[in-house]
Amino acid sequence: MSDKKLSDNERLKSESHLLRGTIKEDLTNDLTGGFLGDNFQLIRFHGMYQQDDRDIRAERTGQMLEPLHTVMLRVRLPGGIITPEQWIGIDKFASEHTQYGSIRITNRQALQLHGVLKKNIKPVHKLLHHLGLDSRATAGDVNRNVLCTSNPVESALHQQAYDWAKKISEHLLPRTNAYAEVWLDGEKIKHPEEETILGNSYLPRKFKTAVVIPPQNDVDLHANDLNFIAVGKEGKLQGFNVLVGGGLAMTQGDKTTYPRLASELGFIPLEATLSVAAAVVSTQRDWGNRTNRRNAKTKYTLDRVGVEVFKSEVEQRAGLVFQPVEPYQFTHRGDRIGWVSGTDNKYHLTLFIPSGRLIDKPGKPLKTGLAVIAKIHQGDFRLTPNQNIIIAGVSEEHKQQIDTLARQYGLIDDSVSSQRKHAMACVSYPTCPLAMAEAERVLPNIIDRLEEIFLRNDIPTESVIFRVTGCPNGCGRAMLAEIGLVGRAQGRYDLYLGGNREGTRIPRIYQENQKLEDIILILDSLLTKWAKYREKNEAFGDYAIRSKIVQPVLNSTVDFYL
Repeated sequence: MSDKKLSDNERLKSESHLLRGTIKEDLTNDLTGGFLGDNFQLIRFHGMYQQDDRDIRAERTGQMLEPLHTVMLRVRLPGGIITPEQWIGIDKFASEHTQYGSIRITNRQALQLHGVLKKNIKPVHKLLHHLGLDSRATAGDVNRNVLCTSNPVESALHQQAYDWAKKISEHLLPRTNAYAEVWLDGEKIKHPEEETILGNSYLPRKFKTAVVIPPQNDVDLHANDLNFIAVGKEGKLQGFNVLVGGGLAMTQGDKTTYPRLASELGFIPLEATLSVAAAVVSTQRDWGNRTNRRNAKTKYTLDRVGVEVFKSEVEQRAGLVFQPVEPYQFTHRGDRIGWVSGTDNKYHLTLFIPSGRLIDKPGKPLKTGLAVIAKIHQGDFRLTPNQNIIIAGVSEEHKQQIDTLARQYGLIDDSVSSQRKHAMACVSYPTCPLAMAEAERVLPNIIDRLEEIFLRNDIPTESVIFRVTGCPNGCGRAMLAEIGLVGRAQGRYDLYLGGNREGTRIPRIYQENQKLEDIILILDSLLTKWAKYREKNEAFGDYAIRSKIVQPVLNSTVDFYL
């Protein structure tokens, strides 16, 4: 690719002085609420996206005002674990210094603060540092927040897997001191600036990593560039099966882009974990496409060079030979809502949080309720990849008190349907600049309609994995749903069918660019037939394949667009 022109993002990174740019200078510019030039992109490497409220953009334009620029900031939480003290600090900032007053749990086990004005950006980074947290590498062309299966029952295995997720996250972080210099006035201890893993131009594109504990696939492993599947024996972690090249994003109208399932490389012992992680990342760093960002993800590198060639390179760089994959199986990926007891003799309460949005509404002051619980809870909080939160490590003596508070503030709602618990949406409007259609804000009404269909067909406790995303970039993970909606324009979506409950099959497009109301009518007909003609315990996605509503996607590289 040396004879091809590099994308402008490559120039930006190479000229950024290891991600510093002129961000410090921009912070003192009072003429705009946003960031200028390259800094608009560079702040992403520091965990932020510049946004504006699209609901009022036209109004401000009419008033000859610039858009109301703010940033969305992501807090890095490997494995999604956060202490009550840390939660209280973030909750206070969200209430006092953001435009929306909410906290959002992402499906990558991070926290998002929306609506942070420029004057409050440096203070929030200093707050995070004070709490022992940061937002490093939660965006940009780097390894993002590392996921870990939320498994509060098998406590010993979860703790070991989480420890490795945290080690992987730290090992793959950028080594530049830019974050400390820009946001912390250099107060964090500095280290040598040698980007030996990521390189001085960082990665060709964003990179996602997960640690997975079968049989739970809550992390949606096929959405990730790199996966470590835990292999345990009698509660003790033995090593990992390594899978690479998963990814869901695509570009509408560009058939060189597509979702892809991750490929197996083999089994490794625990002691090889960090070297293999670095080898996979550095191989993608050197081999990834830096001329066309649409084809820059790891999945395209694998398809271009071949899985075996990629595997051999990783083996050489890591100094090992992959062993055959150890048997594993996934059976589900939803959260266990409610109380469960763990092998550690502690109790764990998983709370259902609609679209991960913690905000106070009439009759449901969810955000306040969680802050009240944080003040008395002696364990930790665990964010799940399904946008829910676990109050983990509750003793017998505190169980009733926490249950009472959770019910008082609407955090426990026994009336929530199974379908609502198995639905997901990205943020989309009004803050995401990439959004083409609504997602989070229309999801509740869509689920209302699906519940009506189930009730009419005498299957009120049934559910399907249903996801809606406002654009094809994949944040809502619709490309691993039984029913997935991908936004095309306001009120219009592509309808995908045929994924499975385990998250190991990509759905196929069924109808293109349809109005939402027409999609509901289509789903009414299909779900009614499913209720009538399905086999025993047959999931809707499997029924859609068996009844030939859609053909299965066997290899997305070659047949996704057939």
